[in-house]
Amino acid sequence: MFEQLLITALFGGLLASLIFTKWPAAWIFVCAMLVAYFTGLVDTQEVLDKASNPGVITLVLLLLVSTGLEKLSWLTRMSDKLIVPSYFGSLLRLGAASAFFSAFVNNTAVVATLANTVRNSKHHPASKLLIPLSYTAILGGTMTLIGTSTNLIVSSFLQDATGTGLAFFDFLSVGFAVTVLGMIALVISSRFLPVRDSDEIDINEYVIEAEVSAHSLLIGKSVLENRLRELEDLFLVEIVRGNHLISPVTPQEHIEAGDKLIFSGDIKQIQALETFDGLQLFALEEGLLRENMKEVIVMPNATIDGKTVKESAFRSVFDAAVVGMRRGGKRLSGKLGNITIEAGDSMMLAVGPDFNERKNLDKNFVITNDSVGEARTTPFQNYLITGVLVLVIVLATLEIVPLIKGVAFLLLCMLITGVISGSELRRRFPFELWLIIASALTLSQALTNAGMVTLMADLLHGYLSVLGPYGALIGIYIGTVLLTELMTNNAAAALSFPVAFGLAESYGVSFMPFVMAVAYGASASFLTPYGYTTNLMVQNLGGYEFKDYTRAGILVSIVYSVTVIVLVPRLFPF
Repeated sequence: MFEQLLITALFGGLLASLIFTKWPAAWIFVCAMLVAYFTGLVDTQEVLDKASNPGVITLVLLLLVSTGLEKLSWLTRMSDKLIVPSYFGSLLRLGAASAFFSAFVNNTAVVATLANTVRNSKHHPASKLLIPLSYTAILGGTMTLIGTSTNLIVSSFLQDATGTGLAFFDFLSVGFAVTVLGMIALVISSRFLPVRDSDEIDINEYVIEAEVSAHSLLIGKSVLENRLRELEDLFLVEIVRGNHLISPVTPQEHIEAGDKLIFSGDIKQIQALETFDGLQLFALEEGLLRENMKEVIVMPNATIDGKTVKESAFRSVFDAAVVGMRRGGKRLSGKLGNITIEAGDSMMLAVGPDFNERKNLDKNFVITNDSVGEARTTPFQNYLITGVLVLVIVLATLEIVPLIKGVAFLLLCMLITGVISGSELRRRFPFELWLIIASALTLSQALTNAGMVTLMADLLHGYLSVLGPYGALIGIYIGTVLLTELMTNNAAAALSFPVAFGLAESYGVSFMPFVMAVAYGASASFLTPYGYTTNLMVQNLGGYEFKDYTRAGILVSIVYSVTVIVLVPRLFPF
């Protein structure tokens, strides 16, 4: 009885922390797992077994492979042909491309690449296409095992429970149906999409450039000595010295004649610079500074989320300085160092030479400027890696070669051919997701050890007995959808699976329809910008408000849910 009370309290705290706090999901799961371990709910061997579960290792390998697949230039090459004068033609072309590539590549990379095509188009406002781009990427990810991390998580749990995970194309039948019907719903809902100005952040709105004259009293003194760091609403982010760019600027950097000082912040405070001797203001020109700018979006659960720019030690951590920020499509003014960073914020960064090598970029940002879409692979690499990928899928589908072995071989081919490097793999290793899944599997074992899975399943069975297995399936699906909107989709899948699997066992029916209901429910995020990363990515890019997602997504959500609820029990019988 004590163990059941303890695990109930532990899961209550876990759920409350995920919903009501901004603590990183990985550390919430790890802390809960450690409590379960140190209180004896699970033993050492069980913890080690979950951490090295074959399904988890397969998930990690697939996410690493996705790093290389993102670089293949197929999508970039065809992106310019997707937007045509006809709006509905553009919508269908863009949606089909987004859905197809998202079935095989990380959908955040797909959206980041195609978002540039949308924003550069002269035919249609970006706000009429960016939400559809995000939604079709979500829909396309439901078609294959590797299309979304939630599918991989569910497969990992299933392999842990039964010894066999999901096959590559187990998701295709239902996934293809929801993708096609969802795109039709999007065409109908497109009339509710707003027409808003969603231009890229204009550097001119955020920075002031001033040149140090030959007789200025600033010359020969450091930035600190000249008190250039003490301005209330402006911040020195870069110095252009001839053809050399100094970024970021340290307090010890000495000022020289002819230096161009680049300040960011509230440009209304420009008069503050007039008090410095020999500092001449002039308009920003094209050139070295603009080439050094990158526009990024802050990811959910980023390490900098909830911290001010100054508290996050932004310059030292990322080798970059914040030039401007937008939130909810609006520019944030004032002293940038004191603004609290939130997930979904758009930032214009002045980056240093080591920016692209920093290991923490992918955990904090999605880079949305044009450099994302540059082709980074040769034709030989494109054809070779694509061919090996197709071979791996075919052999795994025919059960000739296990998926884990095929994916490991594909990753080796990427390393040998130089598509990805060892440093990139270290930087992109999904450590936090691995922690979440390993911890969630351990907590699921703790639930089983304490007898709570059987108890919960019997309790739910009693309440849902009148409705039968079909009613229970609907209940599991709706519950997973609600959790997805309240927390991350990965956490929702991890929490819902044990209950769904136990409920299937209590009814004495096949677990497959319940497993698939969890997988599809965890991807059903069409009503808010917060449930799915791609939704958050396009919020500032399209200048969207919260209501825009609900108005455009309500029909998609209904069509998606009805299709899943109708098809899953037919294609995966009880």
